[in-house]
Amino acid sequence: MGQGGYKIRDIEGIHFVTFAVTEWVDVFTRKDYCDILLDSIR
Repeated sequence: MGQGGYKIRDIEGIHFVTFAVTEWVDVFTRKDYCDILLDSIR
């Protein structure tokens, strides 16, 4: 991955997203963290 990140060329296609969470924070059970994650995806 370069400095600009990945470029999505087919905006109609299906994409796989993966990530790691620092210290295994329970992102999906804490509303504040879940909201931050969803806002970032949007």
